[in-house]
Formats: sequence, structure tokens, C-alpha cells
Amino acid sequence: MKAGLHIAAFATLLCTLAAPAADFDSVFADSTLRIDYTLAGNSRDCHVFLNRQHKSAGWYGRRHNTSALPLQGNGIITMTDSVSGDTIYRHSFSTLFHEWRETAEAAQTSRSYENSFILPLPRKAAKVTIELLDNRHDVVASNSHYYSPSDILVSKRMPHKVSDYSYIHRGGDEHEVIDVAILAEGYAEAERELFMDDARNAVDAIFSHEPFASHRRDFNFIAVWTPSEESGISVPRLGDWRNTAFGSHYDTFYSDRYLTTPNVCAIYDSLEGVPFEHIIILANSPVYGGGGIYNSYTLTTSKNANFRPVVVHEFGHSFGGLADEYFYPNDEMAGLYPTDIEPWEPNITTLVDFASKWQPIVPEKTPVPTPAEQAERYPVGVFEGGGYSFKGVYRPADRCRMRDNDWPTFCPACQRAIELLINFYVGRE
Repeated sequence: MKAGLHIAAFATLLCTLAAPAADFDSVFADSTLRIDYTLAGNSRDCHVFLNRQHKSAGWYGRRHNTSALPLQGNGIITMTDSVSGDTIYRHSFSTLFHEWRETAEAAQTSRSYENSFILPLPRKAAKVTIELLDNRHDVVASNSHYYSPSDILVSKRMPHKVSDYSYIHRGGDEHEVIDVAILAEGYAEAERELFMDDARNAVDAIFSHEPFASHRRDFNFIAVWTPSEESGISVPRLGDWRNTAFGSHYDTFYSDRYLTTPNVCAIYDSLEGVPFEHIIILANSPVYGGGGIYNSYTLTTSKNANFRPVVVHEFGHSFGGLADEYFYPNDEMAGLYPTDIEPWEPNITTLVDFASKWQPIVPEKTPVPTPAEQAERYPVGVFEGGGYSFKGVYRPADRCRMRDNDWPTFCPACQRAIELLINFYVGRE
């Protein structure tokens, strides 16, 4: 889908596609198929290569709406039955590679990035296709391969050691709720209790926001102890490199506060045996920074004064697929969202297909665009400026958690989008 679903169509989809557990169990084993890919290229072309396939016990992702997508993302994985061709599972995502292709460096050189994805393990042979999309929603690279239960080269993964994890919050059975793993980055062996306190603080911050507060029973949050050789996080611009669990660092794409890690496979290696589908990584640093990539990970510092609002903001990206609602007056990043294409993110629009966004909750007679000086009169409107663009991209509210750290809540449109997504994952109509 290119522009999301109208709320009525979305509700119909949930009613139609919500599959009972018995349907899931007839198609999939209670196991996970992890696939590692290498994404490579530059601003002009790109490629996706299969690296490895692993299988392990337990599946903790969604068991409902398995053949549907709630959001398009910048990439899609589709699993089909190799005999009938029926779609049995779909997954959408974004990657750091997608973002890098928009940088000046990508116009001059080629690079590769690693990515890992988890899918339910099919009982029969299946075809797996991964597609990468550009900002016009066109497929720019794809790769298809077959998984067979009899393939002896699909390794059976066993944890190198038993993962050291504990529940921060347990809302229900791990097979029925949304499982979120919280990992330690830049915490030395002696800093375990410090990490646990930070993990509890992160969960408390998320649950202090609606709609998460009303859906506590739909989430499990699990702290996974992944100690580093050194304490702290790498800051390349200062020549300060640390030996940490996932090699994360500031200055991603030469942006001071953009904190990411290229070592995605290491993240997934550390989660073997842990019930999870979504990932938060807490970085032991007081320097402001973070990053959130849809259906990949949230990574943010835990010692900065803005830790609580930032971890929620970044989780809005990685879990909710929400776009940044801030913008630059000089339009220095204009073009990331072409104004003749509707963005896939649910909280920004170019008005090309506004009906698929928050139009159903905009009061009648609301002016479009909605003047910022009338924000108190219109808590939900169509305010110009968002997705880094000053003109041509619109956001739902003048202020929101997805725009600035000083605003205490998600706007009504973001709350609605997150709630739809939660219900999609747990199969609730």
C-alpha cells in the first residue's frame, strides 16, 4: 500500500485478518527464523544480499494479522507458501541504510550495512522476498530466496550462554502481548544496578504517555544485561572511542547528536533465547543524543537530563513508525518527503491522501493549513511544517512529543496512530 489505510478500512482489515491462534499454529511452528541481510549501494543504486538464516525455539512476534501491514515503512519482507503462492507473513521496516543513501557521502562512495529480521518459522517450504523502497515508494532493490525445513545449512541457533534478563513490567503471556527488550550499551560489569534503574526509568517514561498508559497489559518490558568492556559511549568528533557491546557512537552521518550502531547482528546475537519483538538500547552517556528506526531499534542516552522525553520520542519512531514533526526554516532537508507523494508515516501528510491520515478526527471548518497562532483553538489541525520540511509537509498539532522535548504528550493524532498499531499487533478489533 502506498498511503496507509483509512480508519474505516483499517478497522475492516483488523476484523477480516485477525487470525485465531489455531490458524497461526497450522502454518508456523512456535519458533523463529532469523534472516541476516547485507544492504549495499550508494545514492544511485542499491542491492540486498542474503547472508545467513538461523532458526531458534520460540516465536514472540505477532500471531494475528500475519499477512497484513499496518504501515508501509521503507522496506517490506513478504513470506509466501512455495506451493500455493499465498502470502503467509509480511513485515515492514526502515533501516539506517535508507537514511544514509540521502547523504552527501552516498553520492561519492558505496557502502554496506547489515540488518537482521525475525519471522515466524514456517512449517513448510516458503519463499521470502525482501524489498527496499525509496521515498517515492518505488522498489529500488529486492531479493528472493527459499526457506526449506529440510535445508541442513539453516543453522539451529543456541545461545552461547544463557541470556541474563529479567522483567521490568509483565503485562501478560509473552505469546500474546508485545514484547520489548531493553539492552545495556556502554555499561561496565560493575554498573548493572545502574542499568536496571535506567531501564525502569525508561519503562516508567513510556507508560506516563497515552496511549501506552492505557495499554500496560499489552506490553512486556524485559531488561537484558549486556555489559561492555568499557563504560561510556564513543564520540568520534572528540576522538573518543569505547569498546562497548554494540559499538554505538554519536556523529552518525556527521550529525553530532545522531546516536546509532551499525552492528545490528550483534544486537540480535545478544537476544538469543529472549522473548522479544521490539528493541530499546540504553546508552550510558550524559551527552544528548539518540535515534529511532522503525521496527529496528530505539537507541538513546540514559544520563542526559532529557532522557525521559527522548526515549519516548525515539520509541515513537521505532515502535510507532511516527515521523519527526519538527522542521528547518531554511528547508535544508527539503526533498526527503516529495510533496506529490503521501508519506507512509501516520503523523505527517502532503495532503495527497489526507483521508488516510488523521482527517477523521479533524473538526469541521478547521482551516487548512491551520494557522499556528490558532493552535489553542485547534488542538488537532493541519499545521504546515513537519518531516524536516518547512513547506509542503503538514503535521497534526502545533506541538507534540514528536516535535519537541518540552511538550508533555503525544498529540491526539499520534495517540490514535499508536493505539491502532497496538491493537493490530495483539489482534484486537
